[in-house]
Amino acid sequence: MTNRRFSIKLAALAVFTIAQLFPVVLNPADAQQLTDKAKKVGGKFMCMCGCSQVLTECNHVGCTTSAGMLKDLNQRLDRGESEDSITQAFVQEFGTQVYAEPPKSGFSLVAWLMPSFYLLLGTILVVFVISKWRKRVPVEALAGGAASGISPELLARARAQAAKETED
Repeated sequence: MTNRRFSIKLAALAVFTIAQLFPVVLNPADAQQLTDKAKKVGGKFMCMCGCSQVLTECNHVGCTTSAGMLKDLNQRLDRGESEDSITQAFVQEFGTQVYAEPPKSGFSLVAWLMPSFYLLLGTILVVFVISKWRKRVPVEALAGGAASGISPELLARARAQAAKETED
């Protein structure tokens, strides 16, 4: 029984070790040697392989798209291109879906403003509903019969019948 437990622990250790080494073996050297500036600029773009992850964080096994994009990014930074020119080149090549977040200008500004607008609108709605609830006439005032349209005789007869039917 102890040999089996030892074998299981050894297999788990081997799997854990391989899993830790897996990214190092499969990632290209270009992805391993990103400078801080490349990480900063690459964090503004999405990987275009369809994984919906940020370019510098794409973890697909053997993703050639992110490797190519990172290589292109490093080459452009090595040539001394500015962030704006790199951004324009990537947008020109891949379209606006390459942005990790929409730019804070033009029509894309709507994407930044709508959450605040919806929060404000929801807050106003909640305050309105609560104020309406607080202004309602209490049930005790309606029990008198005048406000509810039920005569006191009918109310007394209904109470007597309910008491009679619920007697044990």
